[in-house]
Amino acid sequence: MNNLSLVATATTPAVDFNASTGLVALSGESYPENAFEFFKPLLAWVADYVRQSSGPLSAEIALSYLNTSSVKSVMDLLDQFEAAHRAGRTVAVHWHYQQENERALEMIEEFKDEVTLPFFIVAVPG
Repeated sequence: MNNLSLVATATTPAVDFNASTGLVALSGESYPENAFEFFKPLLAWVADYVRQSSGPLSAEIALSYLNTSSVKSVMDLLDQFEAAHRAGRTVAVHWHYQQENERALEMIEEFKDEVTLPFFIVAVPG
């Protein structure tokens, strides 16, 4: 299985998915014209990783802004993590945000409320 890496653009986050460690990293902002198309290969990668590996799955997320369709796509990603967790896989999410960004914190807390997997909110001084 190959790694998946994408450089951040003005409207899409940086992506670094590592097949040898199961680490999924997303950082930046996400408001592409078509979030579903942008996230499609990311969702496929996670599904393939879960099928092909028995290793842990972890996410390091630092998304400071998401448009509505990106929120839906990130929730789809978290749903895949949740399914792996419920199937007995070691899974964890660490979501980093700028400490003074209360809007981001509220959004992250809403994501956390939707899953039962280990989900850690990490405040970064800014």
